[in-house]
Amino acid sequence: MDQLLAIRAFVRIAEAGSFAKAADSLNLPRSTVSKLVQDLEHHLGTRLVQRTTRAVTVTPEGAAYHERAVRLLGELEDMDATAAHARALPRGRLRVDIGSSLANLVLIPALPDFRGRYPDVQLFLGVNDRPVDLIGEGVDCVIRGGALADSSLVARRLCELDYVTCAAPSYIEAHGIPAHPAEIEAGHAVCSYCSALTGKVFPLHFQRGEERHEIAGPSVVGVNESTAHVTALLAGLGIGQTFGFVARPFLEDGRLVRILPDWTQSPHPLQLVYPANRHPSAKLRVFSEWVAELFGRIDHRAG
Repeated sequence: MDQLLAIRAFVRIAEAGSFAKAADSLNLPRSTVSKLVQDLEHHLGTRLVQRTTRAVTVTPEGAAYHERAVRLLGELEDMDATAAHARALPRGRLRVDIGSSLANLVLIPALPDFRGRYPDVQLFLGVNDRPVDLIGEGVDCVIRGGALADSSLVARRLCELDYVTCAAPSYIEAHGIPAHPAEIEAGHAVCSYCSALTGKVFPLHFQRGEERHEIAGPSVVGVNESTAHVTALLAGLGIGQTFGFVARPFLEDGRLVRILPDWTQSPHPLQLVYPANRHPSAKLRVFSEWVAELFGRIDHRAG
């Protein structure tokens, strides 16, 4: 039995709750993963997981073993990193999940710099706007916005993003420019961004001093992916709100027009998030430092 591989397989199963997901994340056949865990249980003389037709759960003995196994694997990776001087040149596969506009407009264009610094890190990007199960899907970290609700996750604040209310010139020519948020609700088409998970439409928010307005009325079109949402605005489908870093190039070349510039929305915090029960690897640490530097450039407070 390859005990180290068996321990890795057990940890993945315990975190994913599935032999199939663990096998996929390890790039091994499911039968191999099952045999590894069986051999590990036989070696230890105790059952680590309970298997049913619907789910895989960890036994009390398995939970205690998992806690120490996670620490062991983290320390082992640090040992390897130190011995191979990998703190200077980290290596290995790093899976990162990130929203579409952040990936296409910020992260991917800057990746040649990251590759130049860390050529031995193999970066795999999941690009989408849906929430991700870090543990179940074997993702090392995600870059996402909003408040952190899950206490089992660790977040590093990267920046704050501002919002811009805008529309295409073709829309403005046909419908005019609203002078107040209430006019949008009364007689304008709204091009909304909506949740990729639930389909829920995110309302438009406006604030000026103590005055606040929320517009959650019907949308002429709702889009659940950030890059496509901007495309819909450029097509003249309605008024919408998007991040400032996304809108500014189009505002500068005239393809979008800013609306109600005196009204703002609360900034959107952007974070790098990873599971609290995973020891940050050398490659995750250097990636975290690099993206903090990168996204700091689009922080609306930076000027």
